[in-house]
Amino acid sequence: MKQVYPQPGRSQMVALVATILFISGCNRDNNTPGWDYFPDMAYSFAYESFSPNPNFPDGKTLREPVKGTLSRELIPFPYEKTDEDRIRAGKELKNPVPLNDTTLARGKEEFNVYCMMCHGEKGDGLGYLYTSKKYIYPPANLLADKVKVLPEGQIYHTITLGIRIMGAHGSQLRPEDRWKIIHYIRNVLQK
Repeated sequence: MKQVYPQPGRSQMVALVATILFISGCNRDNNTPGWDYFPDMAYSFAYESFSPNPNFPDGKTLREPVKGTLSRELIPFPYEKTDEDRIRAGKELKNPVPLNDTTLARGKEEFNVYCMMCHGEKGDGLGYLYTSKKYIYPPANLLADKVKVLPEGQIYHTITLGIRIMGAHGSQLRPEDRWKIIHYIRNVLQK
């Protein structure tokens, strides 16, 4: 007895071809980008940070953070960049980092990265940026008597917020590394 297999009908062939086309349309690579079935979701309209935005009552795209929000990287520093607060920081802040060889090694490493270009390898204010005439204002000589008598809190304040033409380094240096630099200045460069 001979078995007879049913032949696919025209509608089944159309469904099979449609399925193959549909599935191949989902394949995306550099040569065949495929088809977008919901282009409004694939290519949404993006607002630039400072562009107007009708979706918010104030018409701004860039949202303000909730009151009291602190950045993850921000460590609150209760002093302003004023001479009065620098003097107050000198009275109130004490170096919490213990002095040891590891601390001095880390302080030297951070000094060489962040301070040496201006203040010089010896801390004498003759760094490359000044001696090469790229920076016309002389940096502080950390070996000067007036710097040697500064409280560590004042130096910490200066590193954190800057002073006069020196920029703030608080966003670049962790608080403990600032204290380690101070240990290095006090116990190696100024000795």
